Amino acid sequence: MKQQSVIFFDIDGTLLTHEKKLPATTKKAIDKLKSDGHVTAIATGRAPFMFEDLRKELGMDTFVSYNGQYVVMNGEVLYKNPLNRQSLEELTAYALSHKHPLVYMDHEDMKANVPNHDYIEKSIASLKIGRFPAYDPHYYKGRELYQALLFCSEGEEKQYEQAFPDFEFIRWHPLSVDVLPKGGSKARGIEKIVEKLGFPPERQYAFGDGLNDIKMLSMIKNSVAMGNAEEKVKAAAKYITKSVEDRGIPHGLQIVVMLV
Repeated sequence: MKQQSVIFFDIDGTLLTHEKKLPATTKKAIDKLKSDGHVTAIATGRAPFMFEDLRKELGMDTFVSYNGQYVVMNGEVLYKNPLNRQSLEELTAYALSHKHPLVYMDHEDMKANVPNHDYIEKSIASLKIGRFPAYDPHYYKGRELYQALLFCSEGEEKQYEQAFPDFEFIRWHPLSVDVLPKGGSKARGIEKIVEKLGFPPERQYAFGDGLNDIKMLSMIKNSVAMGNAEEKVKAAAKYITKSVEDRGIPHGLQIVVMLV
């Protein structure tokens, strides 16, 4: 494909395997895209500090993080959508009354409002980022936070959905739920980048595998679901490639005729 295009990649289950490894074939494919003049970008639910090493390894300085709440283009902040502070304070009190801990997250760090909780340790450990949130129950005060993590068993988030209409609650782990501003999504963050780039829909691509990728895959004209994605995620995409462990990225790029 001779015309310059932009390609967005989710991280977990898309760029990285379930063991959090970057396949050599994936890196090679992205290096080829960049050498051909295309714009490559990350679109993830992770915080920026959770994938700094990956950005350096892939040479990417454009990304959508926190499911669209903190967007950077060419190393410069393009868009921010922080959580409502008053609502977050009310959520904190409500969660504490139900013995559900929270982790507060900005673009630089994350802090827990309770010390040494099993749910926090188990869910954060699954990300294999080599760090855990320190204890600071007042971290949410006086700063912009782009996401919180609520720790509760599956189904318990329903009460929060009813009580806090300013937020969206998206489960990412059996013990944890992302807390995002209402209406926030990777799709909204991506819109900010493609508006700046000015690329038409036919030159926009996206790869993903998770439930938080559905809006992105539905919006992007040339969307690709990984073979390891759930069926509802695959249904949202235009194309389906192989699993992340089975050359899913290079195979998907061949499907959309960007890499042959």
